[in-house]
Amino acid sequence: MKKRTFLSLITFTLSLFISTTAFAQDFPDLDKSPMDAATFPGNYKVSDKLIKVIYSRPQLKGRTLEKLAPNDVVWRTGANEAAEITFYEPVMFGKTKVKAGSYTLFTIPGEKEWTVILSSELNVWGAYTYNKDNDVARLNVPAQKAKQPIESFSIVFDESKTGATMYLGWADVFIAVPFDKI
Repeated sequence: MKKRTFLSLITFTLSLFISTTAFAQDFPDLDKSPMDAATFPGNYKVSDKLIKVIYSRPQLKGRTLEKLAPNDVVWRTGANEAAEITFYEPVMFGKTKVKAGSYTLFTIPGEKEWTVILSSELNVWGAYTYNKDNDVARLNVPAQKAKQPIESFSIVFDESKTGATMYLGWADVFIAVPFDKI
Protein backbone atom coordinates (compact mmCIF):
# COMPACT_ATOMS: atom_id res chain seq x y z
CA MET A 1 0.00 0.00 0.00
CA LYS A 2 2.85 2.39 0.91
CA LYS A 3 4.57 1.58 -2.36
CA ARG A 4 1.40 2.36 -4.32
CA THR A 5 0.88 5.70 -2.46
CA PHE A 6 4.51 6.65 -3.02
CA LEU A 7 4.24 5.77 -6.73
CA SER A 8 1.02 7.82 -7.03
CA LEU A 9 2.69 10.78 -5.31
CA ILE A 10 5.70 10.60 -7.67
CA THR A 11 3.41 10.32 -10.71
CA PHE A 12 1.31 13.29 -9.55
CA THR A 13 4.39 15.45 -8.86
CA LEU A 14 5.96 14.57 -12.21
CA SER A 15 2.74 15.29 -14.14
CA LEU A 16 2.31 18.61 -12.28
CA PHE A 17 5.86 19.62 -13.21
CA ILE A 18 5.44 18.62 -16.86
CA SER A 19 2.08 20.37 -17.23
CA THR A 20 3.42 23.56 -15.62
CA THR A 21 6.39 23.78 -17.96
CA ALA A 22 4.33 22.74 -20.98
CA PHE A 23 1.87 25.61 -20.48
CA ALA A 24 4.33 28.20 -19.17
CA GLN A 25 4.32 31.52 -21.03
CA ASP A 26 7.41 33.28 -22.26
CA PHE A 27 6.93 36.92 -21.30
CA PRO A 28 9.12 39.50 -23.01
CA ASP A 29 11.46 41.80 -21.12
CA LEU A 30 10.36 45.34 -20.36
CA ASP A 31 10.03 47.43 -23.54
CA LYS A 32 12.89 49.90 -23.98
CA SER A 33 10.28 52.61 -24.67
CA PRO A 34 7.45 51.70 -22.28
CA MET A 35 3.89 52.73 -23.03
CA ASP A 36 2.34 55.37 -20.80
CA ALA A 37 -0.83 57.45 -20.59
CA ALA A 38 -1.45 61.07 -19.69
CA THR A 39 -4.93 62.36 -18.88
CA PHE A 40 -6.74 65.55 -18.04
CA PRO A 41 -7.75 65.82 -15.32
CA GLY A 42 -4.75 63.84 -14.15
CA ASN A 43 -6.16 62.74 -10.79
CA TYR A 44 -6.92 59.02 -10.99
CA LYS A 45 -9.92 59.52 -8.69
CA VAL A 46 -11.63 61.65 -11.35
CA SER A 47 -13.08 59.30 -13.97
CA ASP A 48 -14.76 62.06 -16.01
CA LYS A 49 -11.82 62.88 -18.31
CA LEU A 50 -11.62 65.47 -21.07
CA ILE A 51 -8.49 64.10 -22.79
CA LYS A 52 -6.33 60.97 -22.72
CA VAL A 53 -3.09 60.37 -24.62
CA ILE A 54 -1.50 56.92 -24.95
CA TYR A 55 2.13 57.05 -26.07
CA SER A 56 5.49 55.31 -25.72
CA ARG A 57 8.35 56.99 -23.84
CA PRO A 58 11.72 56.79 -25.62
CA GLN A 59 14.85 57.81 -23.70
CA LEU A 60 17.77 59.86 -24.98
CA LYS A 61 20.46 57.46 -23.69
CA GLY A 62 23.25 59.79 -24.84
CA ARG A 63 21.60 60.56 -28.19
CA THR A 64 20.32 63.96 -29.30
CA LEU A 65 16.74 65.02 -29.81
CA GLU A 66 17.57 66.01 -33.38
CA LYS A 67 18.72 62.45 -34.12
CA LEU A 68 15.61 60.82 -32.62
CA ALA A 69 13.03 63.39 -33.76
CA PRO A 70 14.63 65.36 -36.61
CA ASN A 71 13.50 68.90 -37.34
CA ASP A 72 11.03 69.36 -40.20
CA VAL A 73 10.16 65.64 -40.36
CA VAL A 74 6.79 64.18 -39.26
CA TRP A 75 7.31 62.34 -35.95
CA ARG A 76 5.05 59.79 -34.27
CA THR A 77 5.21 61.75 -30.97
CA GLY A 78 6.95 59.06 -28.96
CA ALA A 79 8.22 55.62 -29.93
CA ASN A 80 6.76 52.47 -31.45
CA GLU A 81 3.09 53.05 -32.34
CA ALA A 82 2.15 56.65 -33.04
CA ALA A 83 0.61 58.36 -30.02
CA GLU A 84 -3.18 58.31 -29.85
CA ILE A 85 -5.21 61.10 -28.29
CA THR A 86 -8.85 60.73 -27.24
CA PHE A 87 -11.24 63.59 -26.59
CA TYR A 88 -14.28 62.68 -24.53
CA GLU A 89 -16.11 65.83 -25.61
CA PRO A 90 -15.58 68.30 -28.46
CA VAL A 91 -12.64 70.72 -28.07
CA MET A 92 -11.16 73.66 -29.90
CA PHE A 93 -7.67 72.95 -31.21
CA GLY A 94 -6.45 76.34 -32.33
CA LYS A 95 -9.25 77.57 -34.59
CA THR A 96 -10.52 74.09 -35.42
CA LYS A 97 -13.45 72.44 -33.65
CA VAL A 98 -12.52 68.79 -33.08
CA LYS A 99 -15.26 66.20 -32.43
CA ALA A 100 -15.08 63.81 -29.50
CA GLY A 101 -13.20 60.68 -30.55
CA SER A 102 -9.72 59.23 -31.03
CA TYR A 103 -7.01 60.60 -33.29
CA THR A 104 -3.35 59.95 -33.99
CA LEU A 105 -1.06 62.64 -32.60
CA PHE A 106 1.83 63.51 -34.91
CA THR A 107 4.30 66.36 -34.49
CA ILE A 108 6.82 68.08 -36.71
CA PRO A 109 9.68 69.34 -34.53
CA GLY A 110 11.36 72.58 -35.47
CA GLU A 111 14.06 74.81 -34.12
CA LYS A 112 11.69 77.63 -33.13
CA GLU A 113 8.26 76.02 -33.35
CA TRP A 114 6.62 72.61 -33.59
CA THR A 115 3.59 71.67 -35.65
CA VAL A 116 1.11 69.47 -33.77
CA ILE A 117 -1.15 67.36 -35.97
CA LEU A 118 -4.37 65.49 -35.23
CA SER A 119 -4.93 62.77 -37.82
CA SER A 120 -7.94 60.55 -38.46
CA GLU A 121 -5.59 57.59 -39.10
CA LEU A 122 -5.61 55.11 -36.20
CA ASN A 123 -3.51 52.07 -35.26
CA VAL A 124 -0.42 53.47 -36.94
CA TRP A 125 3.12 52.21 -36.39
CA GLY A 126 5.56 55.11 -36.46
CA ALA A 127 4.99 57.87 -39.00
CA TYR A 128 6.02 55.81 -42.02
CA THR A 129 2.55 55.82 -43.57
CA TYR A 130 1.61 59.37 -42.52
CA ASN A 131 -0.74 60.95 -45.05
CA LYS A 132 -1.46 64.69 -44.85
CA ASP A 133 -4.88 64.07 -46.44
CA ASN A 134 -5.98 62.49 -43.13
CA ASP A 135 -5.17 65.60 -41.06
CA VAL A 136 -8.09 66.79 -38.97
CA ALA A 137 -6.26 69.83 -37.61
CA ARG A 138 -2.79 71.39 -37.30
CA LEU A 139 -1.45 73.92 -34.82
CA ASN A 140 1.96 75.61 -34.66
CA VAL A 141 3.28 76.22 -31.14
CA PRO A 142 6.58 77.77 -30.03
CA ALA A 143 9.43 75.52 -28.89
CA GLN A 144 10.58 76.54 -25.42
CA LYS A 145 13.70 75.85 -23.37
CA ALA A 146 13.16 73.34 -20.52
CA LYS A 147 14.39 74.29 -17.03
CA GLN A 148 16.30 71.02 -16.81
CA PRO A 149 17.04 68.14 -19.21
CA ILE A 150 14.27 65.58 -19.71
CA GLU A 151 15.73 62.09 -20.33
CA SER A 152 12.46 60.30 -21.18
CA PHE A 153 9.94 61.80 -23.57
CA SER A 154 7.02 62.98 -21.42
CA ILE A 155 3.48 64.30 -21.76
CA VAL A 156 1.60 66.04 -18.94
CA PHE A 157 -1.50 68.21 -18.70
CA ASP A 158 -2.29 71.34 -16.75
CA GLU A 159 -5.60 73.11 -16.30
CA SER A 160 -6.07 76.40 -18.17
CA LYS A 161 -8.78 79.07 -17.90
CA THR A 162 -10.55 77.68 -20.95
CA GLY A 163 -9.70 73.97 -20.83
CA ALA A 164 -6.33 72.23 -20.64
CA THR A 165 -2.76 72.64 -21.84
CA MET A 166 -0.81 69.57 -22.92
CA TYR A 167 2.97 69.80 -22.43
CA LEU A 168 5.32 67.63 -24.46
CA GLY A 169 8.90 67.63 -23.22
CA TRP A 170 12.15 65.92 -24.15
CA ALA A 171 15.84 66.78 -23.93
CA ASP A 172 16.00 70.54 -23.36
CA VAL A 173 12.77 71.40 -25.23
CA PHE A 174 9.09 71.53 -24.38
CA ILE A 175 5.97 72.74 -26.13
CA ALA A 176 2.59 73.81 -24.75
CA VAL A 177 -0.49 72.75 -26.73
CA PRO A 178 -3.81 74.39 -25.73
CA PHE A 179 -7.18 72.63 -25.88
CA ASP A 180 -10.26 74.68 -25.13
CA LYS A 181 -13.60 73.31 -23.97
CA ILE A 182 -16.52 74.22 -26.21
